[in-house]
Amino acid sequence: MEMFSQIFWLFLIITALTPYLQQQMLRSARTRKMVELERRRGSRVITLIHRQEALSLLGVPLTRFINIEDSEQVLTAIRLTDEEVPIDLILHTPGGLVLASEQIAEALLRHPGKVTVFVPHYSMSGGTLIATAADELVMDQNAVLGPLDPQLGQYPAASLIKVLESKEMKDIDDQTIILADLAVKALSQVKDTVKCLLGKHMDEAQAEQTAIKLTQGTWTHDYPIDVEQLADMGINVNTDMPAEIYSLMSLFPQPRTARPSVEYSPGPVYPSGQKDN
Repeated sequence: MEMFSQIFWLFLIITALTPYLQQQMLRSARTRKMVELERRRGSRVITLIHRQEALSLLGVPLTRFINIEDSEQVLTAIRLTDEEVPIDLILHTPGGLVLASEQIAEALLRHPGKVTVFVPHYSMSGGTLIATAADELVMDQNAVLGPLDPQLGQYPAASLIKVLESKEMKDIDDQTIILADLAVKALSQVKDTVKCLLGKHMDEAQAEQTAIKLTQGTWTHDYPIDVEQLADMGINVNTDMPAEIYSLMSLFPQPRTARPSVEYSPGPVYPSGQKDN
C-alpha cells in the first residue's frame, strides 16, 4: 500500500511539473531559433507575439494583448541594440493599449539602423501602429493588418462624431456629448501620430492621406487590410518572408486541447507524379 501511495504522489508531481518543463523547453528552442536568425541576418530579433498560451501549472489560457510590460521589454531590447545594428521585429497580435503601442513605434522610428517588421499572420490595431514605423514591412501573402481608428469603450470614435452630425444637440444625452468630444481628440491624436510615423518614408501629402484612411473610420475596426491595399497606400511592403520566421512562429503554440481544431498531414504536397527532391 505504501508503494502505491508513493507512486500516486510521484504521478501527481510529474503531472504538475510537466507543463512547466514543456514551457521551458519551448523557451530554449525559441532562443536558439532567434540566435540563428540574428546571426544569419546580422540583426537584433525581437518577438511581440500574443497567443492564448497556458501560463500556469493548471494550464489556464489567458488572453494576451500589447501592454505596458511589453513596451518596457521592447524598449529595453532596442536600448541594448547598437545604433548600427538592424532590428527585426516579428509581430503577431490583436492589438492593445495605445500608449504602449505608440512607445514601441516611436522607439523603432528613432532607431538609426534599419527596422524590418515581419507579420506572418496578422497584426491588428496597435500592432498596425507599430508596423507603420518600419523601414520595411514583410508580410505573408495572406497576412493582414487592421485599421487604426480609436475606440472609446465599445464605440468607434468616428461613429460617435456622426451622432453629433445627425442629431440636434438637445436630443443627445450628456454622456454621448462627452464621448463625442473625446472622440474628436482621439481621432486627431492618432492621425497625427500615424502621419509622423509614415512621414519617414512618404511626402507630407501622401502621409496625411494614408493616415486619414487608416485612422478616421474608413473601415470597421476588425477590417483586414491586405498586402495589395497597403502597397496602394504607398507603404513599403513585400511578401519575401524568410522560412525561419514560420519556424519561429511554430514555437509559439496555442494551448493544447483534447483535439486540435485544424489537422493536416505534415510536409508539402505536390501534383501526382512529382516528388520533393
